[in-house]
Amino acid sequence: MHDGFLLLYLAAVPLLGITAQWLAWRFRVPSILLLLAFGISLGYFVRPDQVLANLTGASPAIGPRLLFPPISLAVGIILFEGGLTLRFRELKAGGRSLFRLVTVGAAIAWIGNGLAAWWLLGFDPGVASLLGAILVVTGPTVVGPLLRFIRPQRRVGSVAKWEGIVIDPVGAVLAVLAFEVLFTPSGPATLASALTILLKTGLIGGVFGLVTAWLLARSVQRYWIPDYLQGVAFLAAAGAVFALSNVLQREAGLVTVTVLGIALANHREISIRQVNELAEHVVVLLISCLFIVLGSRLELGQLAELHWRGVAFVAALILVVRPLTVFLSLWGSELKWRERMFLACLAPRGIVAAAVSSVFGLSAGSLLAAEGAPGPLIAQAQLLAPVTFLVILGTVACYGLAAAPIARTLGLADANPQGILFAGADAWVRELALTVKNCGVPVVLVDTNFRNVSEARMAGLTADCASILSEHVQEELDLSGIGRLLALTPNDEVNALATRELVHVFGRANVYQLAPRNVDSNRRQSVPTRLRGRLVFDRVVNRDDLVRRLAAGAKIKKTSLTDKFSWNDYRAKYGESAAVAFVVDPGGRLVVCCDEPQPKAPPGATLIALVSPSGSPAEPAGATGTS
Repeated sequence: MHDGFLLLYLAAVPLLGITAQWLAWRFRVPSILLLLAFGISLGYFVRPDQVLANLTGASPAIGPRLLFPPISLAVGIILFEGGLTLRFRELKAGGRSLFRLVTVGAAIAWIGNGLAAWWLLGFDPGVASLLGAILVVTGPTVVGPLLRFIRPQRRVGSVAKWEGIVIDPVGAVLAVLAFEVLFTPSGPATLASALTILLKTGLIGGVFGLVTAWLLARSVQRYWIPDYLQGVAFLAAAGAVFALSNVLQREAGLVTVTVLGIALANHREISIRQVNELAEHVVVLLISCLFIVLGSRLELGQLAELHWRGVAFVAALILVVRPLTVFLSLWGSELKWRERMFLACLAPRGIVAAAVSSVFGLSAGSLLAAEGAPGPLIAQAQLLAPVTFLVILGTVACYGLAAAPIARTLGLADANPQGILFAGADAWVRELALTVKNCGVPVVLVDTNFRNVSEARMAGLTADCASILSEHVQEELDLSGIGRLLALTPNDEVNALATRELVHVFGRANVYQLAPRNVDSNRRQSVPTRLRGRLVFDRVVNRDDLVRRLAAGAKIKKTSLTDKFSWNDYRAKYGESAAVAFVVDPGGRLVVCCDEPQPKAPPGATLIALVSPSGSPAEPAGATGTS
């Protein structure tokens, strides 16, 4: 193969992956669907097996054996990053349910998947059992983006996130167990050998993960690793311990990196912020490349051989196996029926299922061929990966389109969270929040001053006595229905830090703060624009301006626009004396005004503004307003 062509291929894979990710974000569709579509399209021109075989000068059969080790390592890094997002505090109300899902639920799913493969696909019981174990997994690569899009209530969201990550090593271990028991060259393994595999996998994963976490934490505490190397050092350590664990016991590495990530995420004496940020970016790139590469290996002709059986199999997993898994394993649990229903409608498969099926499909097919097994049985083993990709396509499409409407129908999520988290609960902030609440928009106030919090509660507002910078706000405060942050504390630095801390929760476009005192100056004390959020109010109002306005008798005023009293009339009436904070459009959607160009509010909209007394003469005919 020409070096130039190889270079183009290596550049095309990440480019196609990131393009698919961007298109998915732009048009709000599940990214995996576009990634697989791009990968399959690439496969019509070139396959990764051919690239590797031509590169090494070996036979095409060597390609997969060269391809799967780096894929396996990439999956390990993905699971490590998923583990870094898991905090034990999230499971205070749903820990028992999670344990049931990943133990009893995993066993039920294994049996149900296997029976469906045996009955609907006509697979041999051994191959069906292996496929059933592989399809136990779901995966953070698909569950995480869906949860970020749906934003369900905290308890059910935490259980779904934990299950999506913890179930992956569980499913991989079950696949190893099924493979060793049913496909060992020396014949079926005994119960004792199966238990030995489980014990060995658990010990290697637990010990290696915890010891590595302790060593990394100790290195950070002792300042043995400089800041600029921490992220890459943690990723390199995760890759190394993953590989070592897999050498000692197949797929034990997935357990190791998951334990490692969870242990680091819950360590109280070190910060893993830099590791999280780097790992998140690396994982996006890895997922993009992996789906393109694995998708380009898929032969649609193999899927066509399944005919209606493949569609029936996917439907059975979605409509029968998953609901049975959830409702049977969570019978009598602390989760409400609505939360169980939501979990029953959320089990998309992702990159772990794709990678594991590709590896075990190749191993099982090669082993059966070497033993002289019948041709149909070998063909079934070779169908493991195509069937898994069909399940990925079907489950991602179904759950990606249906999970959000189901969550909203069940009352577990909002279609477009309009609510506002207010950092600060001073008197004027309480007045502003109460006006917003009276417009039908949920609000939550956070302040370290207990008196402010108490008065907010007496006014009928939801308020919590805590620092906006604390982990409590992100991990324990119920933010369902909350989609934006307004940092309005008296401290400019706290406001800027709050927007930085919560930007990953709400998105950069939805974090606002009060303008710093020196926003227009170039003095050394000014907070750089890149370190702060968008400035609330449609004109620059800093803390000093606010104090002067309030001392002069400024009030929060709500004004409705009509055909007789338009936006231009409002501006002519109040001029500079009114700083508009919010516009509630005729459809009830609340828009936060900032110091950026704002469109004119139409008739029927409601304006919420801080109005100085000099701009408060009697209302003209056609205007309505309340203070």
